Amino acid sequence: MKKCVVLGSGIQGLSAAYYLSEAGHQVTIIDPHKEYQGASWVNAGYLTPSHIITIANPKTLANGIKWMFRSDSPFYMKPRWEIDFIRWLWEFYRSATPEKVGNAIGPIEAINLLSKQCYEKIHQELTIGTFQLDQRGLLMLYKTTAAEKSETAVALRAQSDGLGVSFLDRHQLEKIQPGINKEVKGAIHYTCDAHTTPPEIMRLLTQHLKNKGVSWVHDPLDRWEVNQDRITAIHTTTNTYKADYFVVAAGVWSKDLLKRAGIHLSLEAGKGYSMDVHRPHPIKYPAILMEPKCAITPMEGWARFAGTMELSGNNHRIRPERVKAIASAVSAYYDNFELNTSEMEQARCGLRPVSPDGLPLIGPTEKYPNLMVATGHAMMGWSLGPGTGKLIQQCIDQEPTSIDLTPFNPNRTFY
Repeated sequence: MKKCVVLGSGIQGLSAAYYLSEAGHQVTIIDPHKEYQGASWVNAGYLTPSHIITIANPKTLANGIKWMFRSDSPFYMKPRWEIDFIRWLWEFYRSATPEKVGNAIGPIEAINLLSKQCYEKIHQELTIGTFQLDQRGLLMLYKTTAAEKSETAVALRAQSDGLGVSFLDRHQLEKIQPGINKEVKGAIHYTCDAHTTPPEIMRLLTQHLKNKGVSWVHDPLDRWEVNQDRITAIHTTTNTYKADYFVVAAGVWSKDLLKRAGIHLSLEAGKGYSMDVHRPHPIKYPAILMEPKCAITPMEGWARFAGTMELSGNNHRIRPERVKAIASAVSAYYDNFELNTSEMEQARCGLRPVSPDGLPLIGPTEKYPNLMVATGHAMMGWSLGPGTGKLIQQCIDQEPTSIDLTPFNPNRTFY
């Protein structure tokens, strides 16, 4: 049995704690933030093997430049004269090439499939209790020929890799999702995808870990204790915790935690927004509205309307113009349905950790082999959580990993 400290209690941290606990290790979770908040609680709940194109791609780069001064745009980069941000932008630019995007397809597909299998196994075995795992897939709704052409190219590649894909015309779409606006031309249906209700799973997973004897600490980190090439302890503001292994799974805050250990991590916060509707709604299928980049999910008894990517630093400021943009997109795609003022006023946000190449950072650090990293998942954090947790457990137990971790090496460079 090894002593393991996990920093962070989002889906990455809880998943790492889950698999380490199941493997018989003693686990302590440290997170100064309150439970029931963060990106793991407010995301769209998608499990997305279909998402084989990383955020670091030529199209995203072009849109980011075009929309830089539009704070209501789907992808907003607030100009900032900060050295780390400028460096990250340069690394993002260097990563957003057709060749690198193509090379990333296999790895991101592999970890998505692994993680979906992990969700399915936990769901089937009732390890943490019963929860929603809906396998009806994901619709990509489009209004323009440009959007249809762009996503069709992705869908054909996914289909060639064996992923379930259907191409729906307007008539076929209306059969499974009535009430779609007449301007929506059709949809690509990724039957390989699934969706869940994040708050439900987060509560169940948290309670399961507490029942298993996992300790919870809500103190801020003060400093690391080092002996040659190993981390030996972590000091919080009130206590010291010694362990054999340490896992940094603190989302966007992982960068600061590792900086205190003398390790640079290139990471930026990608803010996403969401609003919940607890009243009758027309949503039958999860859907991404392609042009405005919004995500719609029918969850367990309610619906969530989410989306956008905002690079404006580590803050939780809610921009009303972005909330309004999501609400406007919803009413433009679904007839006779609008988000009301109260629902918009209760909008929340979460900060998603984005690496320059859009691939997660998973595995041991070069400087300290017993210091593990599990972050940088961008918009696929929820989808990749259990898979990442399993891979971290395999690294700590020095087992063969389920997939090749080379593309996710946290020590990699982006030039």
